[in-house]
Amino acid sequence: MTGQEKLTKAEEREFARELVTKIGELAASTGRKLRFMEVCGTHTVAIFRAGLRQMLPETVELVSGPGCPVCVTPDDYMDKAIAYAERDDVIIATFGDMLKVPGSKSSLNEAKTNGADIRIVYSPMDSIQIAKDNPDKKVIFLAVGFETTAPTAAATVLAAEQQGIDNLFMLSAQKLVPPVMETLLNDEEVHVDGFILPGHVSVVTGTGVYEPVITKYHVPGVVTGFEPVQILRGLYRLVQQVAKGEARVENEYTDVVKPEGNPVSMMITNQVYEPCDTGWRGMGVVPLSGLKMRAGYARFDIEQVLPIEVETVAKKTACRCGEVLRGIVTPKECPLFGKACVPTHAIGPCMVSVEGVCAAWYKYGQGRFTYGK
Repeated sequence: MTGQEKLTKAEEREFARELVTKIGELAASTGRKLRFMEVCGTHTVAIFRAGLRQMLPETVELVSGPGCPVCVTPDDYMDKAIAYAERDDVIIATFGDMLKVPGSKSSLNEAKTNGADIRIVYSPMDSIQIAKDNPDKKVIFLAVGFETTAPTAAATVLAAEQQGIDNLFMLSAQKLVPPVMETLLNDEEVHVDGFILPGHVSVVTGTGVYEPVITKYHVPGVVTGFEPVQILRGLYRLVQQVAKGEARVENEYTDVVKPEGNPVSMMITNQVYEPCDTGWRGMGVVPLSGLKMRAGYARFDIEQVLPIEVETVAKKTACRCGEVLRGIVTPKECPLFGKACVPTHAIGPCMVSVEGVCAAWYKYGQGRFTYGK
């Protein structure tokens, strides 16, 4: 059965059961437990919502990696964002889920309560109008995300340049997926037999960006969509590769993801940004895993225009978000999960974002739901 066929709900459920059986048979033939990691927040939610973990045999384990952009944003970035927000001459434009992400001492939500001008936007482009309406203010967009959102941030910079807007800036924390995959594979505490590669990111980047990592570490990767059957088909391909001793990039999302990705989006991103070392929550600084503005666009980089020094204080907390993001522990192994840390009072960023592992685990009953019911 190909990925292009449209199934009824009943056919989908039956096909899912068949796939799970085949996955189990193949996994058993390897003689060991297999562990696969998704590195996409949307996949995290889709897997939990469908109860795929509960469908799979005990020989196949799914773990969540650093696929939520809000979750991987480190304390020092949040501390800088809060410091800028507290200035009288600044307006912060940001996506809503950034408000509750903790810094080392506070959050944007607390800064907003104390009078900071922080505005929720649904696109970086919305910040252009805010800048036009407030010419006496510095409008700073919090550019957080992966390869998926980098083109829109870059396009916003280009639009501001074209319109002669000189009071719009970016505080960039864009992240790149392949370098962090390599960091995970070099981590002795992390063990994965393959990756469920991100669908949305791959629409932009294409599939070739993963080849160097997959080949170097001989670990398979499959790009999948977000429907339960699409994810199960991707898992079947992963188990198949492991059973055969193979390691390559496969694409189970061919109707959307092309090998070359979206050349226009990549061109826009590369025009404005270049790779740089950057920090990830729980993993420290990962070489060439972030994006910074090129010298030609430094006038839109708030850290270049208005440098600010902040002291990031190491927090004493039982929160284990850093380990959760590396797939070393599950949320239920954190002593705060579901007790002191809940969505309405999140202590760690993995509970803040709707794409966070802890938030998904909490919302979907810690695995009590099963696919098809």
